[in-house]
Amino acid sequence: MRISQGFDSGSIEVVSAAAPEAIRLRLRPDNAASFCQWFHFRVHDAAGVPLRMVFENAAEAAYPDGWPDYRAVASYDRRTWFRVPGTRFEGGRLIIEHTPERNNIYYAYFEPYSHERHLDLLGRAEMSPYAQVRSLGATVDGRSVDCVMVGRPAPERQPVWIIARQHPGETMAEWFVEGLLERLLDGADPLARRVREHACLYIVPNMNPDGAIRGNLRTNAAGANLNREWMTPSAERSPEVLCVREHMETTGCALFLDIHGDESLPYVFIDGAQMVPGVPDTMPRREAAFLAALADASPDFQTEVGYTPDRFGEEMLTLASKWVAHRFGCLSLTLEMPFKDNRLLPDGQHGWSGVRSKRLGAAMLQPVLRDLTRG
Repeated sequence: MRISQGFDSGSIEVVSAAAPEAIRLRLRPDNAASFCQWFHFRVHDAAGVPLRMVFENAAEAAYPDGWPDYRAVASYDRRTWFRVPGTRFEGGRLIIEHTPERNNIYYAYFEPYSHERHLDLLGRAEMSPYAQVRSLGATVDGRSVDCVMVGRPAPERQPVWIIARQHPGETMAEWFVEGLLERLLDGADPLARRVREHACLYIVPNMNPDGAIRGNLRTNAAGANLNREWMTPSAERSPEVLCVREHMETTGCALFLDIHGDESLPYVFIDGAQMVPGVPDTMPRREAAFLAALADASPDFQTEVGYTPDRFGEEMLTLASKWVAHRFGCLSLTLEMPFKDNRLLPDGQHGWSGVRSKRLGAAMLQPVLRDLTRG
């Protein structure tokens, strides 16, 4: 038996794997920052072997409140992922006890979304008659910041921006975008057709491909938390934000969605921008209508639990949705999905998953259309 992590988004530090019942691990920090919580590794030659894996520094994770009631995900084929019931947080350590049924098994913090899948998603969009793929710029490591442009600019079409995965470990965000794009580019879907008639959409499936491939939780290759860079992005530290901001200035923005995952709260919720100085007086009513339409479209969404309005304090305008609301005076929202399960509709086998994220992404077209056609 051995453990490896030398692949796309792989991340773990092995302290000792001499005995399968006493595997000692450490969460690996981001390559240029101290954040740690994401893990993704492969255990070889372990069929029928009881494993006990202890993450010794779990209490030092970026969000230790994320461990209670959390269950790791696992897969034999990297396609079907399931929750590991023998996951618990005890004495400051995350413990996973599991006996694999097959020789090779992958364990991860959440269902990964690989760079290859990202490229496949772009390829399908490129072949759609409704979309084109554009490169907005380059990352710190020289990768493309890709944007799927659905529709073409026209006076009757409102510019809508949707970005995802500023924090690379929040892979549910790109699963969400995959579901949204699949429905949006479906020529037989009448709701998608209406959205395309009313909007030109600029969709960035992965704002942070460097961090995603490196197995980072929150930062890019330079150690920047992109969702704290929106006031003063730089070509050296946060070129990903800089190039998106520059293109947004040329198109304008009538509606903005920033897609994320939350480590601690077991709910799907939206954080708005009503507290941002200078937003129009009509914004609370517009936001309430959007949230009501999303609740109608998906029972996975709720409005009772979320962030408090004073959560971000002085750093507020460094966040994407707050900066966009301030700059463009538009409806600008942050959507959060859980790493755990959705307490409203729990799933004992899969918890919150890539598939459920995709379904939520598809459902998002309903409130988007509601906002585009508001009277």
